[in-house]
Amino acid sequence: MAELTEDIISTEIAGTLDGLMLQRIRRSPESLAYRSFDADSKRWRDTRWSEVGEQIARWQAALAAEDLLPGERVAVHLRNSKEWVFFDQAALACGLVVVPLYTDDRPDNIAYIMSDSAVKVLLVQDAAVWQRLGPALAGQDDLQRVLILDGSKAATTKVLQDKRVQLVSNWLPASAAPLQQRNGDPHALASIVYTSGTTGRPKGVMLTHHNMLSIAHSALTMIDVFQEDLFLSFLPLSHTLERTAGYYLPVMSGSAVAYARSILQLAEDLQNIRPTVMIAVPRIFERVFARIQGQLEKQSGFKRTLFNLTTGVGWHRFERQQRRAGWHPRLLLWPLLNRLVATKITAKLGGRLRLSVSGGAALSRQVAQIFIGLGVPILQGYGLTETSPVISVNVPEDNEPGSVGIPLNGVDVRIGEDEELLVKTPGMMRGYWNNHAATLEIIDADGWLHTGDQARIDNGHIYITGRIKDILVLSNGEKVPPMDMELAISLVPAIEQVLVIGEGESFLAAIAVLGKEEWRQLASRFKLDADDTASLNNERLQSYLLNEIKGRLKDFPGYAKVRRLILSLEPWTVDNGLLTPTLKVKRARVLDKFAEEIKVLYEKDPVRR
Repeated sequence: MAELTEDIISTEIAGTLDGLMLQRIRRSPESLAYRSFDADSKRWRDTRWSEVGEQIARWQAALAAEDLLPGERVAVHLRNSKEWVFFDQAALACGLVVVPLYTDDRPDNIAYIMSDSAVKVLLVQDAAVWQRLGPALAGQDDLQRVLILDGSKAATTKVLQDKRVQLVSNWLPASAAPLQQRNGDPHALASIVYTSGTTGRPKGVMLTHHNMLSIAHSALTMIDVFQEDLFLSFLPLSHTLERTAGYYLPVMSGSAVAYARSILQLAEDLQNIRPTVMIAVPRIFERVFARIQGQLEKQSGFKRTLFNLTTGVGWHRFERQQRRAGWHPRLLLWPLLNRLVATKITAKLGGRLRLSVSGGAALSRQVAQIFIGLGVPILQGYGLTETSPVISVNVPEDNEPGSVGIPLNGVDVRIGEDEELLVKTPGMMRGYWNNHAATLEIIDADGWLHTGDQARIDNGHIYITGRIKDILVLSNGEKVPPMDMELAISLVPAIEQVLVIGEGESFLAAIAVLGKEEWRQLASRFKLDADDTASLNNERLQSYLLNEIKGRLKDFPGYAKVRRLILSLEPWTVDNGLLTPTLKVKRARVLDKFAEEIKVLYEKDPVRR
């Protein structure tokens, strides 16, 4: 980028989230706002801010005709797209409350959310989605309108027999009066975001306009984002991290956003879009890391040595930039190593990535070191849906990848009982929708929000050490936070998913799901029948994997040893109820599923290693 310019809209000037959009449209009418892939022409299409304003006005006029009262709820069940933005902004400008839904969530879960929040209008992708959701939503009298965005499917005619259902193309007016300043209340409810619900039913987090605006603006005071930046959006907009940092923040900074077609096409989209900023979750980096590892195993010893030298020198270079390491002669090798190795890998990410924020879950330090060593600028952050969501983030000039960064400006943190991280933030929710008791459990009388995460604070940086509810207490009284162990074990190439267990027992074990391709390779290696699940109990296979896990846990305390394994080939998914829509493992559900295997496992003596 030749010249980078800032044009940040302050929280005070924006007032509300729809006020923020109106300010951006007026400031940058001819600048690029959104880039989307057009399936018909097979081309990427650009949308300017002025066009965004025209479209929002049409959606706002159509919503106004539904005679909804301010504060009533509308829901959006779409893939990331500019239409998601149009609907959201139109609803906010009408004083309505937006309920985002995960497109891969189960119908029964969506039915609960819509019933709990009394949704009046629902926007879905196409007729097939409505056919899947419709039976679960039967009897929900509050729902008065269902909007179908894509009317090209053959099934559309059938669903249109329901008088509540309309195609968006028929529902929208041909044109509408230009958007006007609403002067809404910044502290009015803007959205109800339902948490993942690793235990029990999801809870509706009530977030105001000011909550999300204040967090977006605070982040911009710590990390430079420019008008010339191009974000690539692929995390679901129903996820608060993507919504605040990947949608509202770019509007505030005047940056453009390109919408990836799908996770499966992400690699190709990165090449085509060539983003400068990316909001990601650790799983993205872990998958690329695993792919790199797999490719390296097939390379010559020289190429593996060259790769390791590159990441080692790159990491030293990074540490020196952070003023944590001195100069070393091997740094003179970086220009050559960068050209031979690093740039070939960063080119797969588009070659222009200026910064990438990783959040939503913990990022393994090993994975972070590899990517940072290759020149990929990863900034790990931390937050909760209840805090809109960002609490802390690393910044380019003070980046400690083992931590989740420093608190955002305006955010106060402290360590409470049981080493729990407590927070006070302008992004703090108003409470849980229809659940005052749960609100009182998480926000104490002094106004501190209890995160449920154990942490320590060193040199201003926050280090998450475990989840209080997930702490395993062994029979000898030793307390084991399983999160970091699971992160390390998941880096074993064959293991896709893992859960460390051992509550009340004398030793730790793990339940691990093997990748399909990796399992085939292992079965061939140990001369096992890959189609017979009994092969998973083979002693040589188990011993091999336990040894691989041992290597990943070598830097952990002595008690952090996995003695036995339960192996599975069935992935934990949202559909089978073992993952939340944000892909967090439902520990209790997994433990229930494997209850019999766990019982048998602990009746035997542990493998001694």
